[in-house]
Amino acid sequence: MAAQAQAPAEAPAEEAPAEEVKKEEKKKDVYTIKLLSFEAAKKINVVKEVRAITSIGLKEAKELVESAPKVVKKGVPAADAEALRDKLVAVGAEVALE
Repeated sequence: MAAQAQAPAEAPAEEAPAEEVKKEEKKKDVYTIKLLSFEAAKKINVVKEVRAITSIGLKEAKELVESAPKVVKKGVPAADAEALRDKLVAVGAEVALE
């Protein structure tokens, strides 16, 4: 009986990832840029780039970078988000668009 009770419980769990894939396939218009990590040797460059993107002070940008993973900017149009991601990756950051 235990095997019969488990089989129906597993079926909905298998369907959930398929729904998530469908949602991800749809192209989003607005993204959130999230700094996941950075190369320690390139920290200064990452801080400078975050500061340029966000227009915050040096101290705030340094704190943001050091507290990664952290959201850098919200509500960024798709084309701009990809360009900003590329800039951050070029200076040694690991970035995710959400």
